[in-house]
Amino acid sequence: MSDEAEPGFVRVRLDLSYDGKDFSGWAKQTGRRTVQGEIEDALRTVTRSAVTYDLTVAGRTDAGVHARGQVAHVDLPEEVWAEHEEKLLRRLAGRLPRDVRIWRAAPAPAGFNARFSALWRRYAYRVGDRPGGVDPLVRGHVLWHERPLDVDAMNEAATPMVGEHDFAAYCKKREGATTIRTLQKFSWVREEASGVLTATVQADAFCHNMVRALIGAALFVGDGRRPADWPAEVLAAKVRDPGVHVVRPHGLTLEEVAYPADDLLAARAEEARNVRTLPGAGCC
Repeated sequence: MSDEAEPGFVRVRLDLSYDGKDFSGWAKQTGRRTVQGEIEDALRTVTRSAVTYDLTVAGRTDAGVHARGQVAHVDLPEEVWAEHEEKLLRRLAGRLPRDVRIWRAAPAPAGFNARFSALWRRYAYRVGDRPGGVDPLVRGHVLWHERPLDVDAMNEAATPMVGEHDFAAYCKKREGATTIRTLQKFSWVREEASGVLTATVQADAFCHNMVRALIGAALFVGDGRRPADWPAEVLAAKVRDPGVHVVRPHGLTLEEVAYPADDLLAARAEEARNVRTLPGAGCC
């Protein structure tokens, strides 16, 4: 996965949003409807190309997860980009289904890689705990929790999770992949008018199921089933804990992906590819 387009190609950055309800996640899957599949099909159609141009994305969201600020890149032949640049967005808007939109398509700076150049990804998870349930108009984006939640207790539990840790206890393990991540933000606020609680979860990267597992642990603290120090104890054990509930995906939205200044993109991509270890950890 190069940080530069091949000669004769233009790397194009795409900024996009989607409602994840009817998608089987981002990544292409045979026989399943995915965000990547829909966009690649639309690109092939509107550019009248015989080949599919593969997308690289900042964060591969799971089935049912939404995105407001997703970023991807695609390498297009120079002649294809020159022919379609000015009308590409409008043509894609006419070809794409209504639950996925591309807001910007522009040549990427040198060294840009949507996945590896990213500094951080910021997610929001929304929960309602009113006895009557969730407002029907937002039910596709807010989880209903049947017990009252204590926001202060949830923030107390979230604070020690911030920092660089091995999040193996909160991740679905993938062969050959590290579970060390730097969690930069994890906090909760309650909106006064609606009563909806929103968690902000920001990290340099996330491993599989990490956000939804962190949310599940916080909810157990918020409704009193676990003490505030329980999530940190689980984290320290570095072993997947069956007591950690992975919450449903529909409350989760990828809100923003951040990148460094243009002259630092390539260096950031190289850094992100390094296999991380915690200080004091053995190499093997």
